[in-house]
Amino acid sequence: MTADNAPAERFGRPRWLLHVQAQIWRFLMGIGMMLHKLARPLPPKPSFNRNIEATVSPLKGQFKLHFYVPKDYNKVKKLKGAKRYPCVINFHGGGFVLGSALDDARWAGVVVQQVGAIVVSVDYRCAPEFPFPTAVEDGADAVLYLAQHADEFLIDPSRFAISGFSSGGNMSFTVPLCLQGELLDRSQSGEKIENPARKGSVPAINILAPPQSVHLKLPPPANSSGSRVALSRTPTGNSRLDRITMLRNTGQSALSLVSSYKEGSAVAVATHGSKVEAKIRGIVSFYPPTDYTQTRAQRRATCSRADQLLPAVFTELFDDSYLQPPALDLSHPWLSPGVAPDAMLTALPDDIVLFCCEWDMLLHEGEQFRDRLKNDLGKRVHYHKVPGVPHGWDKAPNPLRESPGARDQYKVACRELKRMLDIEDDDVEQGLMAFSMCFFGAASGDGSSG
Repeated sequence: MTADNAPAERFGRPRWLLHVQAQIWRFLMGIGMMLHKLARPLPPKPSFNRNIEATVSPLKGQFKLHFYVPKDYNKVKKLKGAKRYPCVINFHGGGFVLGSALDDARWAGVVVQQVGAIVVSVDYRCAPEFPFPTAVEDGADAVLYLAQHADEFLIDPSRFAISGFSSGGNMSFTVPLCLQGELLDRSQSGEKIENPARKGSVPAINILAPPQSVHLKLPPPANSSGSRVALSRTPTGNSRLDRITMLRNTGQSALSLVSSYKEGSAVAVATHGSKVEAKIRGIVSFYPPTDYTQTRAQRRATCSRADQLLPAVFTELFDDSYLQPPALDLSHPWLSPGVAPDAMLTALPDDIVLFCCEWDMLLHEGEQFRDRLKNDLGKRVHYHKVPGVPHGWDKAPNPLRESPGARDQYKVACRELKRMLDIEDDDVEQGLMAFSMCFFGAASGDGSSG
């Protein structure tokens, strides 16, 4: 669906009103998440945070990364041990408008405990303040930052995985697609930009990034089935969006320095000038929207329980805030991975874990995406339909108990994470035992020499 066949009232809401409504719902959702976190067992709090600069988006600013680390992390760091941890980068839900990186604390806690990995939850910038595709660009920035600072954070850069919930589940696919640079590699005539001056040697499957002088403003595709889509912002008479238009047309993006390509079943991501190469081993996605070319009415018609649907007051706020400007091509691969070109989806990691909810308007498109990834592209898709639950069931605001079945589903996902990250079932316990022996042995040695 494009702006031409979108409902006429969809983009008639003033931007200032969207900002006010977003603030109100953020406050109310914060109360709900506070209740959610009161249930026993209590979820963990982040071990530490980092504010990082946005370099991929031309809309400059900062956003925060929240780190959840294994119990032995601080001791290993203090002793400057050689141990390095796999890393799961997580994106929260909320329709690209609501929510925070702390919402998935229960998921982070289970992953840290079951997998022995560091979990980094990304507090990407949200709409309406930062409409499409800022969230995706911030997600790409998080991957690049963690790869470049892997040694500082004791991260094994060869063992990254990406997870996300709802809109964050969408980002678990669209962030790797963004890192491919596919949308930046053609001239205004649509011809492929070859860049022999690029340093380094990358496999042919890699989609080369353009020289930095190539602007992000590109014309709409002549063939709607192609991957050539515009990132430009059309003037709307709104000063905020006009400023975004200007920045999109003139700003610089770190994507011009990024190479992303398949390496076996993983995806390797490298930045020019950096010796570190990140490898994304797999994706874990919970109830993601994957096809924005489907109208909300079409999505609702596929749901088996109309009484369990997400209220229109939320979906309208999400769409009006994030899907800007009105001329946005809703088949954009950074928005609708379910209809992205085969070449781009082929370059995703081969291991994909997908959870959908039985009473969700996104179930149908999720299963269609599963079939395409598995049957058409040969991906190893481990699909789980959670029976008898609506969208976002695992975030219920019940202070008396955890959402039924959520921890069990998280553990299913963790088993898949251990497989894709090459972690044996007893690696976590052995790692703790080995560290304890090393630590107490070092302490004993220090005592005898004193």
